[in-house]
Amino acid sequence: MHILTLFLDGIGLGADDKSVNPFAAAATPTMRSLANGERWLAATGAQHSERAIFLPTDAWLGVAGRPQSGTGQASLLTGINAPARIGRHYGPKPDAQTRALISEHSYFRRLRQRGKSARLLTAYPPRLLADFARGKTLRSSIQQAAFDPRLKHFGIADVIAKRALTAEWTPASWQRHLKLEGMPRYSEREAGRLLARLSRKYDFAFHSHWLSDRIGHRGTLETGVALLERFDALLAGLLDEWRADEGLIVITSDHGNMEDLSTRRHTLNAIPTVIIGAGAQRFAAGYKCLTDFVPACDRMLFDHN
Repeated sequence: MHILTLFLDGIGLGADDKSVNPFAAAATPTMRSLANGERWLAATGAQHSERAIFLPTDAWLGVAGRPQSGTGQASLLTGINAPARIGRHYGPKPDAQTRALISEHSYFRRLRQRGKSARLLTAYPPRLLADFARGKTLRSSIQQAAFDPRLKHFGIADVIAKRALTAEWTPASWQRHLKLEGMPRYSEREAGRLLARLSRKYDFAFHSHWLSDRIGHRGTLETGVALLERFDALLAGLLDEWRADEGLIVITSDHGNMEDLSTRRHTLNAIPTVIIGAGAQRFAAGYKCLTDFVPACDRMLFDHN
């Protein structure tokens, strides 16, 4: 049993409105196959099938205000209600209280302490890694939870060697925007196959994507649709390679945003959690909010009864 989590920052379950919601407009046959043929919308509700379980999930955690990435991601990867603990939703990066919470309760660290392998499969470009090292840029809550000085974050050499994927799944944007040389060339579908193979090296593998949140804040419907269609291709490749009995794929987020482009603010919508593979019913039992992720993973990785 191993678990691969695909995290998409800032995706919620919105209205069936093609004018503002990319999820209502994009051609996403693979995503729809994971929700009994339905689009990922607020009206879809919970969906159970032989292939997957689709669960609307609470991201606000009983705290007034709009959910934010800092505390949302911390809640996901500690199992602790971070906004309730610090008294507010906070983000995008974690504040000092949230960082302390992550330092003590990071699921990556706890898994390693219990003899399991855990790795963030997202690689970061050289300038960002340098900014982390000298303290110029704070890590996100996910990056903070995954960071271990002995392992370090994956970087450009790991993308070239195909040991990790960029946050955007393929190296194309690194070539286009960062002018980095020597990048391998492959499609989103091929990236999905690679992600499945890489995940087999670890008991718990996690890939984090951020562009969905950026589009929610200042993108267009067209860019949102294009992103979802790229993600759909990635999922198709991942499922081509994935063996149904080898473990679980979990798709999740931290708060709503990209599903409503009529606003540039985060939403109060539920987020989608999608569980694919053997044991999905067991993982999904009682799953209602972000803080249920860690206990659900523990059930699969440690409780063999």
